[in-house]
Order: sequence, then C-alpha cells, then structure tokens
Amino acid sequence: MPKRGKSYKEAAAKFDKSQLHEVSEAMKLVCETSRAKFDETVEAHVKLGVDGRHADQQVRGAIVLPNGTGKSVKVLVFAKGPKAEEAEKAGADYVGAEEMAQKIQTENWFDFDVVVATPDMMGVVGRLGKILGPKGLMPNPKSGTVTMDLEKALAEIKAGKVEYRLDKQNIIHTPIGKSSFGPEKLEENFRALLDAIVRAKPATAKGQYLRSVTVASTMGPGVKINPALIG
Repeated sequence: MPKRGKSYKEAAAKFDKSQLHEVSEAMKLVCETSRAKFDETVEAHVKLGVDGRHADQQVRGAIVLPNGTGKSVKVLVFAKGPKAEEAEKAGADYVGAEEMAQKIQTENWFDFDVVVATPDMMGVVGRLGKILGPKGLMPNPKSGTVTMDLEKALAEIKAGKVEYRLDKQNIIHTPIGKSSFGPEKLEENFRALLDAIVRAKPATAKGQYLRSVTVASTMGPGVKINPALIG
C-alpha cells in the first residue's frame, strides 16, 4: 500500500470510509475532502455485475456530460481530402493520415487526448492498435469516434463527451468533472453517467448490476455511494 500524506489522512478522517452514502452527500464529501493546491479531477468508479470476458456482457459507450469535464481536450483526427478540411474547420487540434500514424510509431508522439477517424482511415489507424489500444485511445464506432460526421463528433468531444468502458476487473473508471464544479454540478454529471451505464446493461447480465459505486478526487479518499439509492 502506498504511504498516505498528511492532507489525505486529514480528509479521510472527516467521514467513515466504510459507510454507504446518498448521492448528494457523497458529492459534498468529495468536494470537502479535495485538498490539493490544484483543481482535482473527480472520478466515478463503478463495479458491475457482468463478466467482460464475454462479448455479450461488454459495457461500453460515451456520453456528453451536462456540465462538461472541466478539461481542455486535444483531438487528433485521421481523415483525408474534404473530411480533413471539415475536421480543421470543426476545431480538431491535429489532422492527418499516414504521416500522423508514422509520427506516433516513430516518435512516440501522444500530444492528444482523443482520436477520431473516418471509416476509410481505419486501415491506417488499425495498424496502431497495439499502441493506442492499451492507452484507451483506439477509435471505436460505439463511442462515436469512428464517423463521417466529424463536425458533430468534435462538437460533442469539446463539450465534455466522456467514454465509459469496463476494465479487466469489470470496473468503469470515468471522470465526472473537477472539484471546483461543486456538489450540484458533479451530481448532475454523475447521474447522467450512471443513467447511461444502466441503459447499457447487457440483456445477459444476471443478479445485481451495480455492485459498488465510489467517487473520489485525484488526491482524496474514495466516498462510497449506496447503489440502491441511485435512481
């Protein structure tokens, strides 16, 4: 276990970490226990009662948070011709094709947060799977990052679109904003995310779907939410 600093211990002492909280109370606590000198990101960690090893129990999608993420996002778009021009006009930070793939491969270049591609470019992007995949950057139709409508995709991403997907432990880790948002805006974002996750429940999932839900700021302690009270 990593050693915890003084401010973390002081924050954790403010509440019983084993207690399950109602959503509004949890958001207040996560803001109160955000003690760093920078504006901490607040993340939701949702453990689901599914087995992601099975294709029919995957949970993945994307949603535009009502209040955004509070983060400035850099977008790389793989496109050619008129679509490349559309991406540039729509506010893409980087636009290109094979030359961008080569830059990533040879220079280990990752000055971007999201990758979008037109379907015809997936042959080029596919060769980057082993590089982009582990970083969660691989474009995917389910998250709206493989599309011909680049203007819409870029508008949503810049407005605060986040992707949610299972990790190997069947947990979803997704940012829901910054501690400076305050409890009310964080709760709005959180409920929008949870609503999307619940709607994405696989038909084959059995038993309790929301197993555990925790929210935490970058440097703060986790605050547990009672799944039964989310609704």
